[in-house]
Amino acid sequence: MRPTGMETAERPPGGRLRSMLAPAGVAAVAAAGFAYVGVVDPNQPGHYPVCPFFAVTGFYCPGCGTLRAVHALGHADVLGSLGSNPLTVAMIPFVVFLWARWAARSWNGRPMRTSLARPGYLWGLLAIMIVFWVVRNTPFGHSLAP
Repeated sequence: MRPTGMETAERPPGGRLRSMLAPAGVAAVAAAGFAYVGVVDPNQPGHYPVCPFFAVTGFYCPGCGTLRAVHALGHADVLGSLGSNPLTVAMIPFVVFLWARWAARSWNGRPMRTSLARPGYLWGLLAIMIVFWVVRNTPFGHSLAP
């Protein structure tokens, strides 16, 4: 007799590895990007394009300084990374947690479901980004500028 409820579907041979292709692919692309930014210094002019928002307005967007933050993290300079973009540094543990959860659920044959896609969380994240965006462009938020 088969158990009822939330059992996982029977998998064909190799199904577990196949289900890990997407998380592994995302991890590989992220690792390659992290390694590239770690090697190619964004502090040297000419390696990366200027932020289009900054080029047009002269104000920092929420992502300004992210390449320098990732480069600093690649060289184990956490304080330098925080000085470049503290929002990025704060978001990295959450992104890693969500990826690990996705990989674990994929390994077990379950779809990724998260309550973070609820409108309240998305609006909260948007509000945090907008506040960060505005504050880093004010005189009292100078420490948040890259």
